[in-house]
Amino acid sequence: MICIILNIPYRKDDKEKVKIMDLMKTVEDLIRFRTETGNEIEIEKCLNYLEHNLQGSGAIVKICRYDGVSPVFFAANVMEDYFDVLVIGHIDVVPASDEMFEPRYENGKIFGRGTLDMKSFAAVALNSLHYVLAHKLPIKFGVILSTDEEKGSKSTEAFLKNHPDLNAKIVLDNDVGGDIMKIVARCKNPVFVKITAEGEAAHGSTPWDGRDANENLFKTWKNIRKIYPAFSMDEAKPENTWIDTVHFAKIEGGEVSNVIASHAEALLDFRLIETSNVEALSANLDKCMEKGVSYKVVSASTPVVMKENNPHIVAYKNFAEDILGHSLEFEYIGGATDSREFAVRGATVIMHSGSGEGMHAPGEYAVVESIKQLADIQIKFLEKLAGEKKDNE
Repeated sequence: MICIILNIPYRKDDKEKVKIMDLMKTVEDLIRFRTETGNEIEIEKCLNYLEHNLQGSGAIVKICRYDGVSPVFFAANVMEDYFDVLVIGHIDVVPASDEMFEPRYENGKIFGRGTLDMKSFAAVALNSLHYVLAHKLPIKFGVILSTDEEKGSKSTEAFLKNHPDLNAKIVLDNDVGGDIMKIVARCKNPVFVKITAEGEAAHGSTPWDGRDANENLFKTWKNIRKIYPAFSMDEAKPENTWIDTVHFAKIEGGEVSNVIASHAEALLDFRLIETSNVEALSANLDKCMEKGVSYKVVSASTPVVMKENNPHIVAYKNFAEDILGHSLEFEYIGGATDSREFAVRGATVIMHSGSGEGMHAPGEYAVVESIKQLADIQIKFLEKLAGEKKDNE
């Protein structure tokens, strides 16, 4: 493990610049980095940019590197184990065409890869850190940005393993993009399962001389679907979507067209609600396996479930409603988030971000006004916490 710690001193002549960090320019700059997960060169360039962005602010920056995983960017106004507030997110993105790494504006929206997931909101986090430092808010505040969230967040796991006591009273999770009028109260537990089928090879013209691994994989698939139904945009959306689901993320089997497959495998992506667990999933899968077919739970996590009457969440919601001029709703989503690691540690996780559509799609965009509104909400909330802390001293 290597952590490069940079104490970026505050300079008086940078005071005004720090106060008025150009939020949308920062969003544009971040989008231009082609930080597809695993693109080490572009990720390093982006990390250097983040460091430079905080130049003169007084921030303490740690770029932590661990064997076999991507780096983690950690910046704060203090370097301690317990924070009043942490913002968590990531700077890596899924692959896209060249033109998606050049941001463009249209009808109040900013288009480009990462506008919604989630460079716009990483910029919001940086903006909040600038504000805390420039206004000397008496709170312990930090920002954690991973670089491989789109492929499992191994960097976050390594980072937290090496910081076992790191925690916060409140974690602001900006990585739930979609609708600024909704606060996410629950996220599902992502569980990845590998199904492996072994067969006996034979010539394709004499299938009775072999055992088709592909066929037995399909039979197992059919058995699984009896318990976990398939859903599609071509069918009616279920009335209740807060249910366990699975999709077959990857299927491979066979080598050449005229040989019965002796090996086949599939990767399944289960999303479990908080009343389900891996043990019950395994019991179901045990009943689905055909001859020569087995499974292995590759990874599992924890669902994030927050009480909607949590006083910190209620206070945040009230601030957001005042700024937006509308009532906010709570929603439940199937996506996973790195904030689950802090939920397990007892932090209050507030999952809220700006509006947009097309996450991971060619037309990805974020609504510009929602980015600015989220920045305003976050700053007002931090000011409230700082005021409360000062009053209690």
